[in-house]
Amino acid sequence: MSVLFKTIAVFLFGLTAYSCFAHEVRPAYLQINQVSENVYTVLWKVPRTVDKVLDIQPKFEKTFDLKETTPPRILDAFVLYSYQLKGSKSLTNTEISIHKLNTTGIDVLVDIRLLSDIHHTFLLQPTKKTVLIPETPNKWTVAKTYIILGVEHILLGFDHLLFVLALLIITVGFKKLLKTITAFTIAHSITLSFSALGIANLPGPPVEAVIALSIVFLAIEILKLQQGKSTITSQKPWLVAFTFGLLHGFGFAGALQDIGLPQNEIPLALATFNIGVELGQIIFVIIVLALIKLIKYFIPQQTWLYKLVPYAIGSISAFWLIERISGF
Repeated sequence: MSVLFKTIAVFLFGLTAYSCFAHEVRPAYLQINQVSENVYTVLWKVPRTVDKVLDIQPKFEKTFDLKETTPPRILDAFVLYSYQLKGSKSLTNTEISIHKLNTTGIDVLVDIRLLSDIHHTFLLQPTKKTVLIPETPNKWTVAKTYIILGVEHILLGFDHLLFVLALLIITVGFKKLLKTITAFTIAHSITLSFSALGIANLPGPPVEAVIALSIVFLAIEILKLQQGKSTITSQKPWLVAFTFGLLHGFGFAGALQDIGLPQNEIPLALATFNIGVELGQIIFVIIVLALIKLIKYFIPQQTWLYKLVPYAIGSISAFWLIERISGF
Protein backbone atom coordinates (compact mmCIF):
# COMPACT_ATOMS: atom_id res chain seq x y z
CA MET A 1 0.00 0.00 0.00
CA SER A 2 2.86 2.37 0.81
CA VAL A 3 4.16 1.94 -2.74
CA LEU A 4 0.88 3.28 -4.06
CA PHE A 5 1.26 6.41 -1.97
CA LYS A 6 4.89 6.91 -3.03
CA THR A 7 3.88 6.76 -6.68
CA ILE A 8 0.98 9.12 -6.09
CA ALA A 9 3.19 11.59 -4.23
CA VAL A 10 5.44 11.91 -7.28
CA PHE A 11 2.41 12.42 -9.52
CA LEU A 12 0.96 15.06 -7.20
CA PHE A 13 4.22 16.97 -7.04
CA GLY A 14 4.14 17.42 -10.80
CA LEU A 15 0.44 18.19 -10.73
CA THR A 16 0.91 20.92 -8.13
CA ALA A 17 3.52 22.59 -10.32
CA TYR A 18 1.01 22.53 -13.18
CA SER A 19 -2.11 23.35 -11.15
CA CYS A 20 -2.52 26.83 -12.58
CA PHE A 21 -3.23 25.13 -15.91
CA ALA A 22 -5.88 22.80 -14.45
CA HIS A 23 -8.27 23.42 -17.33
CA GLU A 24 -7.52 21.23 -20.28
CA VAL A 25 -5.71 22.58 -23.31
CA ARG A 26 -8.40 23.47 -25.83
CA PRO A 27 -7.96 22.98 -29.57
CA ALA A 28 -8.25 25.82 -32.03
CA TYR A 29 -11.26 25.68 -34.34
CA LEU A 30 -11.52 26.53 -38.05
CA GLN A 31 -15.05 26.59 -39.49
CA ILE A 32 -15.54 27.12 -43.22
CA ASN A 33 -19.04 27.48 -44.71
CA GLN A 34 -19.66 27.82 -48.43
CA VAL A 35 -22.16 30.63 -49.22
CA SER A 36 -21.96 30.72 -53.02
CA GLU A 37 -19.77 29.41 -55.83
CA ASN A 38 -16.15 29.64 -54.63
CA VAL A 39 -17.11 32.02 -51.81
CA TYR A 40 -16.89 30.99 -48.12
CA THR A 41 -17.26 32.45 -44.65
CA VAL A 42 -14.44 31.54 -42.28
CA LEU A 43 -14.55 31.52 -38.48
CA TRP A 44 -11.17 31.13 -36.80
CA LYS A 45 -11.25 30.46 -33.04
CA VAL A 46 -7.87 30.59 -31.28
CA PRO A 47 -7.24 29.65 -27.62
CA ARG A 48 -5.92 32.39 -25.36
CA THR A 49 -4.63 32.85 -21.82
CA VAL A 50 -4.90 35.98 -19.69
CA ASP A 51 -2.08 37.74 -21.54
CA LYS A 52 -1.33 35.68 -24.64
CA VAL A 53 -3.01 34.62 -27.89
CA LEU A 54 -1.36 31.93 -29.99
CA ASP A 55 0.23 33.31 -33.16
CA ILE A 56 -1.22 30.79 -35.61
CA GLN A 57 -3.24 31.43 -38.78
CA PRO A 58 -5.00 29.36 -41.46
CA LYS A 59 -3.31 29.33 -44.86
CA PHE A 60 -4.97 28.54 -48.19
CA GLU A 61 -3.58 28.02 -51.68
CA LYS A 62 -2.52 31.11 -53.67
CA THR A 63 -5.68 31.04 -55.80
CA PHE A 64 -7.71 32.06 -52.70
CA ASP A 65 -8.02 35.49 -51.10
CA LEU A 66 -8.73 35.73 -47.35
CA LYS A 67 -10.10 39.05 -46.02
CA GLU A 68 -11.14 39.97 -42.49
CA THR A 69 -14.82 40.96 -42.25
CA THR A 70 -15.17 41.95 -38.57
CA PRO A 71 -12.65 42.91 -35.86
CA PRO A 72 -11.46 40.12 -33.55
CA ARG A 73 -13.69 39.35 -30.56
CA ILE A 74 -12.86 37.81 -27.20
CA LEU A 75 -15.14 34.96 -26.09
CA ASP A 76 -14.19 33.22 -22.83
CA ALA A 77 -10.93 31.37 -23.47
CA PHE A 78 -10.86 32.14 -27.20
CA VAL A 79 -10.33 34.96 -29.67
CA LEU A 80 -12.69 34.86 -32.65
CA TYR A 81 -11.68 36.04 -36.11
CA SER A 82 -14.14 36.33 -39.02
CA TYR A 83 -13.11 36.26 -42.67
CA GLN A 84 -14.44 35.93 -46.20
CA LEU A 85 -12.62 33.52 -48.49
CA LYS A 86 -12.85 33.85 -52.28
CA GLY A 87 -11.18 31.73 -54.92
CA SER A 88 -11.08 30.95 -58.61
CA LYS A 89 -12.04 27.34 -57.90
CA SER A 90 -13.61 25.10 -55.25
CA LEU A 91 -11.83 24.18 -52.03
CA THR A 92 -12.13 20.53 -53.04
CA ASN A 93 -8.74 19.00 -53.90
CA THR A 94 -6.87 21.95 -52.40
CA GLU A 95 -4.71 22.11 -49.28
CA ILE A 96 -5.32 23.92 -46.01
CA SER A 97 -2.54 24.42 -43.48
CA ILE A 98 -2.07 26.21 -40.17
CA HIS A 99 0.93 28.54 -40.16
CA LYS A 100 3.26 28.08 -37.13
CA LEU A 101 1.16 25.22 -35.73
CA ASN A 102 4.35 23.19 -35.38
CA THR A 103 5.59 25.71 -32.77
CA THR A 104 2.63 25.02 -30.47
CA GLY A 105 1.33 22.07 -28.49
CA ILE A 106 -2.31 22.28 -29.58
CA ASP A 107 -4.54 20.73 -32.24
CA VAL A 108 -6.85 22.43 -34.73
CA LEU A 109 -10.29 21.05 -35.52
CA VAL A 110 -11.28 21.91 -39.11
CA ASP A 111 -14.97 21.89 -40.04
CA ILE A 112 -15.93 22.46 -43.71
CA ARG A 113 -19.52 22.61 -44.96
CA LEU A 114 -20.24 22.88 -48.68
CA LEU A 115 -23.44 23.83 -50.50
CA SER A 116 -23.59 20.30 -51.92
CA ASP A 117 -24.31 19.08 -48.35
CA ILE A 118 -20.85 17.54 -48.20
CA HIS A 119 -19.28 17.96 -44.78
CA HIS A 120 -15.61 17.45 -43.88
CA THR A 121 -14.02 17.19 -40.43
CA PHE A 122 -10.25 17.06 -39.90
CA LEU A 123 -7.84 17.28 -36.99
CA LEU A 124 -4.58 19.10 -37.68
CA GLN A 125 -1.70 18.71 -35.22
CA PRO A 126 1.79 20.19 -34.76
CA THR A 127 3.25 17.17 -36.55
CA LYS A 128 0.60 17.27 -39.32
CA LYS A 129 -0.39 20.85 -40.03
CA THR A 130 -1.65 20.40 -43.62
CA VAL A 131 -4.62 18.52 -45.07
CA LEU A 132 -5.83 17.91 -48.63
CA ILE A 133 -9.61 18.30 -48.91
CA PRO A 134 -11.02 15.22 -50.70
CA GLU A 135 -14.07 15.11 -52.94
CA THR A 136 -16.01 12.84 -50.59
CA PRO A 137 -15.93 12.81 -46.76
CA ASN A 138 -14.65 9.84 -44.79
CA LYS A 139 -16.51 8.69 -41.68
CA TRP A 140 -13.34 7.11 -40.33
CA THR A 141 -11.69 10.54 -40.39
CA VAL A 142 -14.47 11.90 -38.16
CA ALA A 143 -14.23 8.89 -35.83
CA LYS A 144 -10.43 9.12 -35.57
CA THR A 145 -10.60 12.88 -34.96
CA TYR A 146 -13.00 12.63 -32.02
CA ILE A 147 -11.28 9.59 -30.50
CA ILE A 148 -8.05 11.60 -30.39
CA LEU A 149 -9.85 14.62 -28.92
CA GLY A 150 -11.45 12.42 -26.25
CA VAL A 151 -8.13 10.86 -25.25
CA GLU A 152 -6.43 14.26 -25.12
CA HIS A 153 -9.25 15.76 -23.08
CA ILE A 154 -9.11 13.18 -20.28
CA LEU A 155 -5.29 13.00 -20.18
CA LEU A 156 -5.02 16.81 -20.00
CA GLY A 157 -8.03 17.19 -17.70
CA PHE A 158 -6.13 17.00 -14.43
CA ASP A 159 -9.21 17.41 -12.25
CA HIS A 160 -10.79 14.31 -13.81
CA LEU A 161 -7.53 12.38 -13.41
CA LEU A 162 -7.23 13.41 -9.78
CA PHE A 163 -10.75 12.13 -9.13
CA VAL A 164 -9.91 8.77 -10.73
CA LEU A 165 -6.66 8.67 -8.76
CA ALA A 166 -8.52 9.18 -5.48
CA LEU A 167 -10.88 6.36 -6.42
CA LEU A 168 -7.87 4.11 -7.04
CA ILE A 169 -6.61 4.82 -3.52
CA ILE A 170 -9.93 4.12 -1.82
CA THR A 171 -10.93 1.05 -3.82
CA VAL A 172 -9.33 -2.20 -2.65
CA GLY A 173 -9.49 -5.30 -4.86
CA PHE A 174 -9.53 -5.69 -8.63
CA LYS A 175 -13.22 -6.65 -8.89
CA LYS A 176 -14.32 -3.68 -6.81
CA LEU A 177 -12.02 -1.38 -8.82
CA LEU A 178 -13.46 -2.67 -12.11
CA LYS A 179 -16.97 -2.12 -10.80
CA THR A 180 -16.11 1.41 -9.64
CA ILE A 181 -14.46 2.49 -12.91
CA THR A 182 -17.38 0.99 -14.87
CA ALA A 183 -19.89 2.96 -12.76
CA PHE A 184 -17.94 6.18 -13.36
CA THR A 185 -17.84 5.43 -17.10
CA ILE A 186 -21.58 4.73 -17.37
CA ALA A 187 -22.49 7.84 -15.37
CA HIS A 188 -20.44 10.38 -17.30
CA SER A 189 -21.43 8.74 -20.61
CA ILE A 190 -25.10 9.35 -19.77
CA THR A 191 -24.78 13.04 -18.95
CA LEU A 192 -22.27 13.69 -21.73
CA SER A 193 -24.74 12.26 -24.25
CA PHE A 194 -27.76 14.03 -22.75
CA SER A 195 -25.98 17.39 -22.75
CA ALA A 196 -24.54 17.03 -26.27
CA LEU A 197 -27.99 16.07 -27.63
CA GLY A 198 -29.71 18.96 -25.81
CA ILE A 199 -31.79 16.71 -23.55
CA ALA A 200 -30.32 18.03 -20.29
CA ASN A 201 -27.71 20.60 -19.41
CA LEU A 202 -26.13 22.49 -16.52
CA PRO A 203 -24.15 25.76 -16.54
CA GLY A 204 -20.42 25.17 -16.88
CA PRO A 205 -18.87 27.19 -13.99
CA PRO A 206 -20.97 25.59 -11.19
CA VAL A 207 -20.31 22.13 -12.67
CA GLU A 208 -16.55 22.75 -12.71
CA ALA A 209 -16.70 23.97 -9.10
CA VAL A 210 -18.63 20.90 -7.94
CA ILE A 211 -16.16 18.64 -9.77
CA ALA A 212 -13.38 20.21 -7.67
CA LEU A 213 -15.57 19.75 -4.57
CA SER A 214 -16.01 16.06 -5.40
CA ILE A 215 -12.23 15.62 -5.23
CA VAL A 216 -12.10 17.41 -1.86
CA PHE A 217 -14.76 14.99 -0.64
CA LEU A 218 -12.68 11.99 -1.74
CA ALA A 219 -9.57 13.40 -0.04
CA ILE A 220 -11.51 13.58 3.24
CA GLU A 221 -12.76 10.03 2.68
CA ILE A 222 -9.16 8.83 2.26
CA LEU A 223 -8.19 10.42 5.59
CA LYS A 224 -11.13 8.76 7.32
CA LEU A 225 -10.14 5.42 5.82
CA GLN A 226 -6.58 5.85 7.09
CA GLN A 227 -7.98 6.47 10.58
CA GLY A 228 -9.79 3.15 10.43
CA LYS A 229 -13.24 4.67 9.94
CA SER A 230 -15.69 2.95 7.62
CA THR A 231 -17.21 5.29 5.03
CA ILE A 232 -19.76 4.93 2.27
CA THR A 233 -16.98 5.46 -0.27
CA SER A 234 -14.84 2.62 1.09
CA GLN A 235 -17.88 0.32 1.30
CA LYS A 236 -19.54 1.29 -1.99
CA PRO A 237 -17.05 3.23 -4.11
CA TRP A 238 -19.07 2.41 -7.23
CA LEU A 239 -22.05 4.39 -5.83
CA VAL A 240 -19.92 7.48 -5.19
CA ALA A 241 -18.23 7.08 -8.58
CA PHE A 242 -21.59 6.90 -10.33
CA THR A 243 -23.05 9.90 -8.46
CA PHE A 244 -20.12 12.22 -9.11
CA GLY A 245 -19.61 10.71 -12.55
CA LEU A 246 -22.88 12.31 -13.62
CA LEU A 247 -21.39 15.73 -12.85
CA HIS A 248 -18.10 14.90 -14.55
CA GLY A 249 -20.11 14.03 -17.66
CA PHE A 250 -21.45 17.59 -17.79
CA GLY A 251 -17.83 18.74 -17.52
CA PHE A 252 -16.89 16.58 -20.51
CA ALA A 253 -19.88 18.01 -22.38
CA GLY A 254 -18.65 21.55 -21.76
CA ALA A 255 -15.33 20.67 -23.37
CA LEU A 256 -17.12 19.02 -26.29
CA GLN A 257 -19.23 22.15 -26.73
CA ASP A 258 -16.05 24.23 -26.96
CA ILE A 259 -14.69 21.83 -29.57
CA GLY A 260 -17.91 21.59 -31.59
CA LEU A 261 -19.72 18.70 -33.25
CA PRO A 262 -20.19 18.09 -36.99
CA GLN A 263 -23.92 18.59 -37.46
CA ASN A 264 -24.44 15.70 -39.89
CA GLU A 265 -22.27 13.29 -37.85
CA ILE A 266 -23.34 14.07 -34.26
CA PRO A 267 -23.99 10.43 -33.18
CA LEU A 268 -20.66 9.24 -34.62
CA ALA A 269 -18.66 12.15 -33.18
CA LEU A 270 -20.34 11.85 -29.77
CA ALA A 271 -19.79 8.08 -29.58
CA THR A 272 -16.14 8.26 -30.64
CA PHE A 273 -15.37 11.19 -28.30
CA ASN A 274 -16.78 9.09 -25.47
CA ILE A 275 -14.66 6.13 -26.61
CA GLY A 276 -11.62 8.39 -26.60
CA VAL A 277 -12.37 9.53 -23.04
CA GLU A 278 -12.61 5.91 -21.91
CA LEU A 279 -9.38 4.97 -23.69
CA GLY A 280 -7.61 7.86 -22.00
CA GLN A 281 -9.00 6.84 -18.63
CA ILE A 282 -7.88 3.23 -19.13
CA ILE A 283 -4.41 4.42 -20.19
CA PHE A 284 -4.13 6.48 -17.00
CA VAL A 285 -5.23 3.61 -14.73
CA ILE A 286 -2.82 1.18 -16.43
CA ILE A 287 0.08 3.63 -16.11
CA VAL A 288 -0.56 4.21 -12.39
CA LEU A 289 -0.89 0.49 -11.66
CA ALA A 290 2.21 -0.29 -13.75
CA LEU A 291 4.24 2.35 -11.91
CA ILE A 292 3.19 0.89 -8.58
CA LYS A 293 4.36 -2.55 -9.66
CA LEU A 294 7.58 -1.21 -11.15
CA ILE A 295 8.87 0.68 -8.13
CA LYS A 296 7.55 -1.43 -5.25
CA TYR A 297 10.94 -3.12 -4.78
CA PHE A 298 13.04 0.04 -4.97
CA ILE A 299 11.52 2.63 -2.62
CA PRO A 300 11.75 2.09 1.14
CA GLN A 301 8.63 2.48 3.26
CA GLN A 302 7.81 6.05 4.26
CA THR A 303 4.76 6.20 6.51
CA TRP A 304 4.48 10.00 6.29
CA LEU A 305 3.39 9.60 2.69
CA TYR A 306 0.10 8.14 3.91
CA LYS A 307 -0.87 11.56 5.26
CA LEU A 308 0.80 13.60 2.52
CA VAL A 309 -1.19 12.16 -0.37
CA PRO A 310 -4.77 12.96 0.79
CA TYR A 311 -3.69 16.39 2.04
CA ALA A 312 -2.04 17.11 -1.34
CA ILE A 313 -5.15 15.95 -3.21
CA GLY A 314 -7.38 18.02 -0.94
CA SER A 315 -5.17 21.12 -1.20
CA ILE A 316 -5.00 21.06 -4.99
CA SER A 317 -8.73 20.45 -5.40
CA ALA A 318 -9.57 23.12 -2.77
CA PHE A 319 -7.46 25.60 -4.76
CA TRP A 320 -9.40 24.70 -7.91
CA LEU A 321 -12.67 25.05 -6.01
CA ILE A 322 -11.84 28.57 -4.80
CA GLU A 323 -10.50 29.56 -8.22
CA ARG A 324 -13.64 28.34 -10.00
CA ILE A 325 -16.07 29.90 -7.52
CA SER A 326 -14.27 33.24 -7.79
CA GLY A 327 -14.73 33.03 -11.56
CA PHE A 328 -18.54 32.93 -11.38
